Amino acid sequence: MKRIKTDLLVIGAGSGGLSVAAGAVQMGAKVVLLEGHKMGGDCLNYGCVPSKALIASGKMAYGQEHSAEYGVANAAPQIDYAAAKDHVNRVIGQIEPVDSQERFEGLGVHVIREFGHFISDKEVQAGDTVITARRVVIATGSSPFVPPIDGIDTVPYLTNETLWELRERPEHLLIIGGGPIGMEMAQAHRRLGSKVTVIEGAKALGKDDPEMADVVLTKLGSEGIEIAEGALVDRIEGGDGTVTVHSKDGRRFTGSHLLVAVGRKSNTDKLNLEAARIETTRTGINVDDSLRTTNRRVYAIGDVAGGLQFTHVAGYHAGVIIRSLLFALPSKAKTAHIPWATYTDPELAQVGPTEAQARETYGNRLEVVRFHYNHNDRAIAERKTEGLIKVMVVKGRPVAASIAGHQAGELINLWSLVIANKMKMSQVAAMVSPYPTIGEVNKRAAGAYFSPRLFESNTVKRVVGLVQRLIP
Repeated sequence: MKRIKTDLLVIGAGSGGLSVAAGAVQMGAKVVLLEGHKMGGDCLNYGCVPSKALIASGKMAYGQEHSAEYGVANAAPQIDYAAAKDHVNRVIGQIEPVDSQERFEGLGVHVIREFGHFISDKEVQAGDTVITARRVVIATGSSPFVPPIDGIDTVPYLTNETLWELRERPEHLLIIGGGPIGMEMAQAHRRLGSKVTVIEGAKALGKDDPEMADVVLTKLGSEGIEIAEGALVDRIEGGDGTVTVHSKDGRRFTGSHLLVAVGRKSNTDKLNLEAARIETTRTGINVDDSLRTTNRRVYAIGDVAGGLQFTHVAGYHAGVIIRSLLFALPSKAKTAHIPWATYTDPELAQVGPTEAQARETYGNRLEVVRFHYNHNDRAIAERKTEGLIKVMVVKGRPVAASIAGHQAGELINLWSLVIANKMKMSQVAAMVSPYPTIGEVNKRAAGAYFSPRLFESNTVKRVVGLVQRLIP
């Protein structure tokens, strides 16, 4: 058995773990990194990267079929599903070197390609190596949750991990789960020629603002995606080529392939956390505001920490703990400025609470301003007028924003910046956007906040009238 002593041990080479390892080693710490599966984790190999690449293929196919209103004749796209998957693999391959073992070893990180598990409160074993570290960061991420549905073990099914191995286009894809993953893959596959049915036990995109979600769901419905809401799955039956999903209310859905996309579970099973006196919760590892576990030497970041499960949150967590790990300075993770997006077309994005949540928190102090895409000249020029932005404001300061529409995932960046820095609507209104851009949607939302104060105020009108009479 080999033994290693190090300043920092990072368990998991996903986005969060890689960020910690790269930052720490370049600032002088001795770092060991463990990864028993693929460098880059879920995001690179199964999640964000491949899904957005397949979505791009779907957009190209859809564009060919819907180009007539731009003066270009519609054309039936010649879709090669296997070639689309080749595109996905090329995208992964282009990004892969940034997350590779070779790159991190080049930075000075000691990379061990084994899963790690605690053997004491200070030691982790990985293969035939025992590592003792001053500090440990658990960044093992999450994996698809497959609920114990009657019959699930008797039929072939896909998850976001196995979907990318599929080379033949599904004739009729059934998707259990109407969250972001389910809806993104529903639209991508519909645009690539599959018939698609989404089976959701409650409300599709139910964690988002209902008004904004309806914008997206209406568009998906218009593209021919069947969305069955309130369809709690009771049992599944079938085999290769034919799968039937039965809901508790008696509905039946039959298709050629089944994708299970009902959520994620934190990856803690292999860690033997009990040996390190690390407590868990229903959603992951129990951490405090500084992301420290119940073992003061150990931190947990990203999906495994049981909070918001997004790649950018793992990256943010990495920045938070670097301050504590390397400089022994207090640093706490916050969530008020964390945005998220669903990359359907149109996109759906949120930062802070939804309107309903904000009303519950702030009551009569809350003001909600809206601006619709159909008043944005660039959106009109590009025929992308579906959607709107809502900004929730308290005493002149934005506390949340919801966007449904073209480039919503890009537009939400500004509101994260504003909320993170406690900026005012007046500062957003002072911004100058180039014309014509979709980004003007943000500025116009700020303008919508001030318009009634300026144009509907009798006091303002009296002051202006007085000035005009007195100034020659």
